[in-house]
This record gives sequence, C-alpha cells and structure tokens, in this order.
Amino acid sequence: MTRIRPNPRRPYENVAVAVPVSIPYVRYSVESAHWWIARALSELTKRAGIRPADIDGLSVSSFTLSPDTAVGLTQHLGLSPRWLDNIPMGGASGVVALRRAARAVEAGDATIVACVGGDANQVDSFRKLLSSFSRFAQDASYPYGYGGPNGSFALLTDHYMRSFGARREDFGRICVDQRTNALGYPHAIMKKPLTMEDYLGARAIADPIHLFDCVMPCAGSEAFLVTTLDIAKDLGLPHARLASTIERHNAFVDDPIQMRGGWAVDVDELYAMAGMKPDDIDLVETYDDYPVIVMMQFEDLGFCKKGEGPDFVRSHSFTNDGNFPQNTSGGQLSAGQAGAGGGYLGLVEALRQVTHTALSKQVPDARTALVSGFGMINYDRGLCSGAAILEGVAP
Repeated sequence: MTRIRPNPRRPYENVAVAVPVSIPYVRYSVESAHWWIARALSELTKRAGIRPADIDGLSVSSFTLSPDTAVGLTQHLGLSPRWLDNIPMGGASGVVALRRAARAVEAGDATIVACVGGDANQVDSFRKLLSSFSRFAQDASYPYGYGGPNGSFALLTDHYMRSFGARREDFGRICVDQRTNALGYPHAIMKKPLTMEDYLGARAIADPIHLFDCVMPCAGSEAFLVTTLDIAKDLGLPHARLASTIERHNAFVDDPIQMRGGWAVDVDELYAMAGMKPDDIDLVETYDDYPVIVMMQFEDLGFCKKGEGPDFVRSHSFTNDGNFPQNTSGGQLSAGQAGAGGGYLGLVEALRQVTHTALSKQVPDARTALVSGFGMINYDRGLCSGAAILEGVAP
C-alpha cells in the first residue's frame, strides 16, 4: 500500500494579529455567554475603528452558548460574515482559531476575522458542564463520583511525579511566580500574594492536587482580530506578525497515560516555519489549568528534554522580570478561567506584550512570544494541543 506523506505546512507571509481585548472577569455572573461575547466584539470594533459590517469572518469558542452555536450568534448580534467557524476545543481554542482564521485571510475567504472566546458562570454552571462535558464524562466518569478535571489531573500529576522526580515545590514555583505576575494585571481574579508556604499548606483537593494547583472558574471573554499586515498598518493598529502555528489532536494514542502532548509531534516544524529556535523566544504563554501541564509544555516545546521539567523549573524564574517570563498576566491559575475564554487568555496577553501595550508588567524588549493551548481532557489525557509564535511589528 502506498504511504501517503502529509503536505508540509505553508509559511505565513501576510497575517497580522491585532486588537487584544479582555472583558474583565467576574467570579459569578447572571449574564449569558451571548452578553460576554457581544461585549468583546463591540470592544474589538471600537478599538479597531471599524464597523461591525467590516467583520466578514467570525470564529467563536464557548461552552455555555448552547443551544446556539456561532451561526446562531450571527443573528443574535446582527452580523453577516462570509466565513464562520465554531471551535469547541477548550484550552486549545484560541490557537486553533488563530490558525484557521489566518488561512482564511491568506486564501481571501475573509478580510477581517474576529476571534472571540467567552463563557458565562452562574452559580451552578460548572457542575452542570462537568456532567455533560463529553460522552466519556457522561457515561464513565461523572456517574461514579469522578466529577471533573481535578481527579484527572491528580492522576497525571501523580504519574509525572513518580516518573521524573517532580516535587510539589516544583509545581509551587510555577504557581507562586504566576501569582506575582497577576498582581500587576488589573483583570486578575486573584489579588493576594501567594507564598511557597501558602502553596504547600493549602488544603488537598485530589491528592497530590491542592487548592492552588486548580484554576478558578469565572465569567468573561477575550478576543482579537486577524487580518493582513497591510490592513493592520492602514488602520494604524499595533500588531504582531503570525510567524507559525501547529495543531494536533489525539497524539500518542499508545501511551498508557499522557506524558506528552501533541506539541512534541510538530514542535520542529513550529520553529522551522518561524525561522526561530527556542532561545529566540522572549516570553511564553502556556495553557495552565494545572501546573503539571505547564511543566509538560516546557519539555514538549523544546525548552528542555522530556523528564527535565523539574530541573528546568528549579533553575528559572517565571516572573515578568525573570530569566524565563511565563504567563505574564498570571495565567488562568491566578487570572481565572473564563471557560473557553481561558484558551484565549495567553494569546491576548502575548499580543499585548510583543506590541508593548501590556496591561501587566511589560517584559523588557519583548519581541517574540510563543503561545500554547491544551484542551478537552478525557480521564487520562487531553486531546487537543496547539501552539503559535507571534513576532511584534515595529510601528
């Protein structure tokens, strides 16, 4: 049988990412997902100086938009795009939205694409979401008391610790430094400093997961625009050039439990497409629903070898003025997780940093950023992964 070789990804030559928008998070909200997404889209048009009718592409990610999808939202908001996407990939949604919107712009299928992720969070929303998150959760997990991601990530964390000698203090370094970053970000849900003593002394949730290893569900939305470099320049928008992206689903199916994500399959292509290497990256925004996944991404994205994550963490500082700036707004662990909007948080923050319009503490001389996404956990692994490299464009 003939072996089919995949086509190489074409480089991105004329794609701009601009207008980072964050609608401030709140712990609980009676507003609908439609309301949060509409606020983000309104802010996008206002800051870009365009009309809603100028948006001819729309990409939407939301867990709580049901029974609507992206197409229902177009009628709700009075939009008429010629290109439309609905991306239900949780923490990978932002990177995947960017990647697909970029190809639409390159192909001429859209001129200006609005990418938005957002969710409501009413008092009982999260529990209801967990019970029907996937067919696996509905049939084989939730009915037996394994009600959500805490148990799954406890399994992954315990296995990682046993395999590579990671200690709770190693995960604590990530959480503590990200909280330091969050204190300089005005929209962060977590406003109090976090010490290592606080981290280690926090109550257990699902051993070895403790309180500060877990994200805080909240309501909010994030958004950005994708267009051509010429249009971004003509509109006078601070913007970044999309240097590369990758996307992978259900990688390493023979691994009995997840020890690596899809990034490891395509990471060489990510850097080759951008003409960069890991040392060329000025800041990193990893998807961080739990710190073990952050450590896994350091390995799979080429900053250290597999199993060297604990040593890498021990030898680096992850604050905005540290030697490896990471999750510069505090990440979800301290800024909060606004449902699918959490998959956009890192991209929006990276865009601000490389265009030197940061709301958090600016990383000095930041020019390049790597953003990674991870989503859709099914018991022993997350199924979706992606990454993008952005390069700031001098005004």
